[in-house]
Amino acid sequence: MPEPLADLVIEDESWQVLDLGQLAEQSFRAAMAGAGIASDGYEIALLACDDARIADLNREFRDKPAATNVLSWPVEDLAPDTDGGTPMPPPRPDGPFAESLGDIAIAYGTCRVEAEAAGIAFGDHVSHLLVHGCLHLLGYDHVRDKDATRMEALEVAILAKLGIANPY
Repeated sequence: MPEPLADLVIEDESWQVLDLGQLAEQSFRAAMAGAGIASDGYEIALLACDDARIADLNREFRDKPAATNVLSWPVEDLAPDTDGGTPMPPPRPDGPFAESLGDIAIAYGTCRVEAEAAGIAFGDHVSHLLVHGCLHLLGYDHVRDKDATRMEALEVAILAKLGIANPY
């Protein structure tokens, strides 16, 4: 069995309604496979928090003082120079320790409200957001139009392989 990809810290016990560790492993591995990257030897730190904590992080790192569903901090900027281009691959792990791709924080309350409002199963919505966050760590983004189109199409394809309907 491969080493765990997700290094999970649960700050909000509300997350106990899901097996978040298993869901993160599945979602991260699917995202990496969808992006054409072998997941062995990599690690992603995942903070499962509440809305207050993610609002603090959003204010500190994005100057947006409000809760959000998911935030990502890549170790390296892998984004393509051209709109719609292919991100650079992350450095290959070459030592005895896992190569960190970055950190992701996900907020229970916001995710729960969004899932209920959209009529989506909570686990499916969380999987989508974990895939989304992982793709950000891999250099995908949705600021520029062609980048957004590329990222959304990749998310839909990855989620389909996980048996999750198109969330868009």
